[in-house]
Amino acid sequence: MVSAADVAAAAKRFAGVIPPSPLQRNQRLSTRYDLDVWLKREDLNAVRSYKGRGAFTFVSELTPAQRERGVVCASAGNHGQGVAFACAALGVPAWVYLPRTTPRQKRDRVAFLGGRHVQVVVKGDTYDDAAAAARDHADESGMTLIPAFDDPRTIAGQGTVAKEVVEQLGHAPSVMVVPVGGGGLLAGTLAWLGSSGVEVVGAEPLGAASMAAALAAGRPVPLEHLDPFVDGAAVRTVGTHTHALAARYRPRLMAVPEGQICVEMLDLYQSDGIISEPAGALAPAALDLLDLPRGATVVCVLSGGNNDVSRYAEIVERALVFEGRKHYFLVEFPQEPGALRRFLDDVLGPDDDITLFEYVKRNNRETGPALVGLELGSPENLEPILKRMENVPHRIERVPPDSPLFTFLV
Repeated sequence: MVSAADVAAAAKRFAGVIPPSPLQRNQRLSTRYDLDVWLKREDLNAVRSYKGRGAFTFVSELTPAQRERGVVCASAGNHGQGVAFACAALGVPAWVYLPRTTPRQKRDRVAFLGGRHVQVVVKGDTYDDAAAAARDHADESGMTLIPAFDDPRTIAGQGTVAKEVVEQLGHAPSVMVVPVGGGGLLAGTLAWLGSSGVEVVGAEPLGAASMAAALAAGRPVPLEHLDPFVDGAAVRTVGTHTHALAARYRPRLMAVPEGQICVEMLDLYQSDGIISEPAGALAPAALDLLDLPRGATVVCVLSGGNNDVSRYAEIVERALVFEGRKHYFLVEFPQEPGALRRFLDDVLGPDDDITLFEYVKRNNRETGPALVGLELGSPENLEPILKRMENVPHRIERVPPDSPLFTFLV
């Protein structure tokens, strides 16, 4: 079981190599939730996430023989960057396995941080596929496998985030919210704060709530379905060590919808000028689900800023759908001039807009079904639009967000 002493020892190991990340009060979140909200800016580290802490702690404890043989790891992106950073700093060769879902930006950063010390291999469709390939490589080569989260050394390194928070605040916060994938950061936070009276909240993606599943089952269990969107926290099975600490301290876990995460990502960008990846926005997004005492001091770990700019179109789309401002319909139009114009005049309000119009196919000369996307000025505009749709001659079918067809749109 990782202890506070292990966390303190890890902090000493990389003192002078990894400087403390800033702790910043966030006025937007403080005002919105009537709390005293602080962001622990792990996105401002050299690795742009907290992962360098655990990786450096692990690599620095290897024997000379292990360092010479080298290390291998699997990662959704951030752990690989942490390993690359640590191995470049300590002169240790490494192989980093990434799934194909890892954004290009993260792949490039692994190669940049590792330089000549790191070989990047893209393997499999999920983190678990890459992890299996990394284990095979370690078994065949004799290289040391660096777990992304399930090792006491890694956990101790990640726990230094909580240690810094208390030192920077000058006191312990009332609540600390951390993102949860495999559970390394959560476990490290619990190792430092578990007996302090601080409420530790773990924020999991709704489509990858593997720690909640493990605590319910009493052991790590694989998720049957996994949504890979929050790539930095999309882990099918949590670790044995991380689960043990969570089972001991029983933190509150919140499952955050992916759409809510996208809304927070856009707020961070547009209001605060912060570029966050989906996993990085998990903790502040969870505030929308928490009922906390007024004025409580809450620290949210903004765990990473490795977001590929090409993903923002999807992020905006998911946010609009989640907020109830984006909707899709199948509309059967008569094949005659002015049909679309009449539909717009009869159905849309003054603040609504059509963002997609695409014929699916033309069945005959008289009609043709089209996929129509509408962006509403306000979510409250939907009910009046649906009522007006009942009074037009077009045959209209709404495409609900839980429809299999919707996966082709978002």
